[in-house]
Amino acid sequence: MPFARLASATTPTAHLGLGLAAVGRPGYINLGREEDLPADRSVEALRERTRELLEAAYAQGVRYFDVARSYGRSEEFLAGWLSSRPDVDDVVVGSKWGYTYTADWRTDAEAHEVKDHGLAMYERQRAETAELLGDRLDLYQIHSVTPDSPALTDKELHAALAEAAARGLSIGFSTSGPAQAEAIRAALAVTVEGEPLFRTVQSTYNVLETSAAPALAEAHDAGLTVIVKEGVANGRLAGPRAPEALRAVAAETSLGCDAVALALILRQPWAGVVLSGAATANQLASNLHAAVVDLDDDQVSRLSALVEEPRAYWERRGQLPWH
Repeated sequence: MPFARLASATTPTAHLGLGLAAVGRPGYINLGREEDLPADRSVEALRERTRELLEAAYAQGVRYFDVARSYGRSEEFLAGWLSSRPDVDDVVVGSKWGYTYTADWRTDAEAHEVKDHGLAMYERQRAETAELLGDRLDLYQIHSVTPDSPALTDKELHAALAEAAARGLSIGFSTSGPAQAEAIRAALAVTVEGEPLFRTVQSTYNVLETSAAPALAEAHDAGLTVIVKEGVANGRLAGPRAPEALRAVAAETSLGCDAVALALILRQPWAGVVLSGAATANQLASNLHAAVVDLDDDQVSRLSALVEEPRAYWERRGQLPWH
């Protein structure tokens, strides 16, 4: 398991990773992108922004980087940075397949990505990822598995994934939507020749959406590495947009709302890696302060009161516009 490399790390930020969803393409649903990204969102401008973030993250101890086929040119940007830094040999790289990026570098596209969890899609995107990342890829995840995903029942796909695993690639899956717990438990039951197929799970969990926690604990107990995404709820838990209770706790810690929100996740015994989705170096630095936030029981209790009903949370997320 490549994540064993992170287990031996001693830096405070060893359990924080950087996801490139927000900078691998010009449009995304994160709040505040108008201020976060330059007016020039050309390929070269976002390539440079990604490089700056990767450099800053690595310098501050981050060792897990997360991309996807549907995150625009995120794999290409990460591959270019890795090629320029042959000395960087201690990072773990994860990507995802299952969505095709269809926006053609536009922010006003009718559809930004199209989902397909079939075997043909896996084979095509696996080849595309291999062309860019080669042997630097450690983890390949099925992107956004839901309980009705054919990826949970397709035996031919399972055999192909198991073959990749036998060649040294770790196989995982990510989840989204109000039924994350159901999807996680279904994936935990997937085996090939009696052996569990998946070694990691990446799910949304944050102050507002905690419904996957019991299933993530079960995954952790089963030996999977748990990766947490959307820890600041696509910007809803950062800065002036954060709920009053979160802003109050942040003021008490003298750190940002984002750092407090991520620190609450780091407290979970099942959380292996918590992703930052920063789009600026300042956001990244603030996110990484999560490693030194010390919350007391009263603060945790006040934050726990912010939990939303899962369907309401995901309905609101689904209404966020692509900026």
